[in-house]
Amino acid sequence: MADQSMRTYLEDLARAGELIEVAGTVGARFELASVLALLDRGPAVRMNTVDGSPFPVVGNVLNSRERLAHAIGADVTDLLPRLADAVADRQAVEIVADAPVQAVALPAASVWAEVVTPTFFEKDSGGYITAGMIVAHDPVTGHRNASYARIKPLDETTGFVGIAPNHHLTAMARSAGAVGGLPVAVVLGAHPAIQLAACCYLGLGDDELEHAAALLGEPVRVTRALTSEVLVPAEAEIVIEGLIHADRPVHEGLVNEYHGMYEDYGDGFTFEVTAVTRRTDPSVHVILPGLSSEHSYIAALPIAAGIRHALRNIGCDIVDVAVTHSGGGRVDVVVSIANARPGGAKRVIFGAFAAVSMVKQVTVVDADVDVWDEEHVHWARTSRMRWDRDLVLVDGVATDRNVPMQRDGMVTKVGMDATVTAGDRAVGPELAVPPADVVRAMRDLLVEEGWADRLRPAIVVHSALVDDGERIRA
Repeated sequence: MADQSMRTYLEDLARAGELIEVAGTVGARFELASVLALLDRGPAVRMNTVDGSPFPVVGNVLNSRERLAHAIGADVTDLLPRLADAVADRQAVEIVADAPVQAVALPAASVWAEVVTPTFFEKDSGGYITAGMIVAHDPVTGHRNASYARIKPLDETTGFVGIAPNHHLTAMARSAGAVGGLPVAVVLGAHPAIQLAACCYLGLGDDELEHAAALLGEPVRVTRALTSEVLVPAEAEIVIEGLIHADRPVHEGLVNEYHGMYEDYGDGFTFEVTAVTRRTDPSVHVILPGLSSEHSYIAALPIAAGIRHALRNIGCDIVDVAVTHSGGGRVDVVVSIANARPGGAKRVIFGAFAAVSMVKQVTVVDADVDVWDEEHVHWARTSRMRWDRDLVLVDGVATDRNVPMQRDGMVTKVGMDATVTAGDRAVGPELAVPPADVVRAMRDLLVEEGWADRLRPAIVVHSALVDDGERIRA
C-alpha cells in the first residue's frame, strides 16, 4: 500500500535538497512567520525548536505547482487534468482499525500544549491553526465534508473557528445545531493529495475524502474518531476532535486574508475540543497565511480544476486555466482557449464568474499564451485587446465577503477578451519565435550538459513549442 501521510513526501523533499532544517530556537509570535516569509518561494522548512511546540514545525511544503504535482505523482502539465478528474470521480473510503494517528490519545485540555498556534502578523487578533483540514459529519443529514478554516484558541478546551457564511461547513454546523453541535476533527499533516481534495469546489454533501482517491490512486484509509462518528485520515500526524457550535458566536477581531490585507468579519463559531490523538513522533504543519505561496497555490489549483470542469461544455476547447498568485489564488483567473467561435471568449468569462462566486477578474487568451506566466498574460492584454471592444464590466454582482473591494456583498467584476481578432493587425498577431525544432534541439543540448535546473524559458520559447503540445517549464 502507498503511504498516505505527509512524512514520506517530506522525506522526498529532503532527498532532493528541497527541505532545510532550522536548528535555532524560533518564537511562535512573529518569528515563525518571518522564517516562512523569508523562504516563501524557496525550500520547505522544518523548524526543530519552536517556542510552545513539543514537536518540529514544518511549512512552505506545498508552495509551487511543481511541488503539488510531485505530491500526486504527476508532471506539472498533467496537474490540472488530474485535479479535474478528481472533481468528477469518487471512491468510497476504506475504514481501518489500526491508525497511526491514534497511537497516542490525550484529553481535550492538552490541546494547546500539543499544537502550536503561531501569531503571524502585527495586527492579528491572536495565534491560529492555519493548516487544519476540518473533516465533519452532520448527524442530521448524514453529509460528510472536508475543508479548511482557521482556528484560534480561546480557553483551555475551546477555540474560535472562522467559516464563511456560504461555506458548506457553515450549513452543516447550522443543521447540527439542534442536536448539540457539529462533530468535526481538525486534521494536521494528511497526505498532500488529501489536502488538495479538501480545497476542491464540490456540491453540498459530496465527501472530499472520496474524491481524494483519484489523486492518491487508491481509497483514502480512515478511522473512526474516538468521540464521534467522524472519519479521519488514518495516517495523518495529529487530530483534534471536537464540536462546532453555530449557536455560540465569538467575535474574532482583525485577521489577515489571502489577498494580503486584514479583514474584520465579526462573529464566528465556537469550537469545543473533545479529544486529541497523534502519532508518537508527529510534525506540526503550519501554512503561512495572507499573500504567501503555499496559502495561494493550495487553493489556486483546485479552484482552477473546478473552473475547468465547469467550462467543459462551454463551446470551445479549454486548453489551460490558472488562478494567479497576485489574486491570492482565488479571485483572478486566466483561461486559454482554442477553436472558439466569435463571442466564445465572453461565454468563458461569464462561465468562470458563475463557477466560483469569489472570482472577480477573468482574462481569456489564446492557446499560445502561458496562463501561468503573468508577464505573458499581460503581453496578451497589451497586444491583442482593444479596450473599447474587449473589456466586460458587470456591476453589482453578488460575491463572497472575502473579495477585495466588495461592499454589502457585491462587487464589480471584470472580464478581458485578450484573444486574437482577425483584422486587428495588418502584419499579424503572432509572436516572433525561433523555429520550434531548433528550440527543442538546444533545450536537449542544455539538459545534456547539466543545465536542466537552470532553464528559465522566455515567452518566445513557450510560443515556439506550444503548437507541438510541448512546454518547457522551470
